[in-house]
Amino acid sequence: MLDVRRLHLLRELDRRGTIAAVAEAHSFTASAVSQQLGVLEREAGVPLLERSGRRVVLTPAGRTLVTHADAVLERLELAVSELAGAREGIGGPLRIGTFPSGGLAIVPATLAELALRHPALEPMLQEIDSARVSDGLRAGELDVALVHDYDFVPASPDTTVDQVPLLEESMYLATGGGATDSAPATGPAALGDTLAKLLGPWATSPWITARDGTTGHAMAVRACQAAGFQPRIRHQVNDFRTVLALAAIGQGAGFVPEMATAHAPEGVVLTRLPLFRRSKVAFRAGGGRHPAIAAFVAAARTAVGATGGAS
Repeated sequence: MLDVRRLHLLRELDRRGTIAAVAEAHSFTASAVSQQLGVLEREAGVPLLERSGRRVVLTPAGRTLVTHADAVLERLELAVSELAGAREGIGGPLRIGTFPSGGLAIVPATLAELALRHPALEPMLQEIDSARVSDGLRAGELDVALVHDYDFVPASPDTTVDQVPLLEESMYLATGGGATDSAPATGPAALGDTLAKLLGPWATSPWITARDGTTGHAMAVRACQAAGFQPRIRHQVNDFRTVLALAAIGQGAGFVPEMATAHAPEGVVLTRLPLFRRSKVAFRAGGGRHPAIAAFVAAARTAVGATGGAS
């Protein structure tokens, strides 16, 4: 009989790439993870791992087993959700992840709605980059999270996580001055031409982006490349209010989503771009029926609708 906990470790190895990363995520030692995976191999009766230099990689049988592990763990999550639905009332801890601007513009109203409708819930919030949410959900560090993706940086397919749409908003170029015309685009070639028109005047200027390794940083670099130039990055900050403040005093050009423009300081010029950011609510595959998760989704949609930004 295959042990579910060991299946979970095998799946984490497939996603995270190294035994050390799996061990760190689950507060185990690397040797303990290796031992558990060795037991799983004996349970399976076939090799699941093989050495490739200093790394351990999954064999074809191991990858097949990961596919089944995804289905098994999703089914268990569905069972947990349905059992929770059989209990009276919605309560207990709810571990929530959010990206910074979502924490400012969406989360407070969402938590206020939850407190009104489900006072026994205990929301526990942590800020996290969208690129790390899947790992946090699988590890049980999060129950639900606000995530986003951008044009030029679509979300990677992940069978371990389900998402529901929440909000789509335009992106803006923030500068200390210049043209404010914006134009629609009808296709890849038109998009490149439009971006060249709108971003081109700032090609030799310094740029303000999110920190390297984030989706916001990748979006900024790729948008500039689509406009025909490589941005000369001077500042790297994740807070859009800081981006706006720096742009207003001439420290560079940067990208901000529509929800951040409500905090634009005097002196900043905002130019709407034919680019979009899409916010979603993410949770473990099979968890969408959990009463607490469903309550959070409903509250977030109410909060977004109250701000006039529902997609």
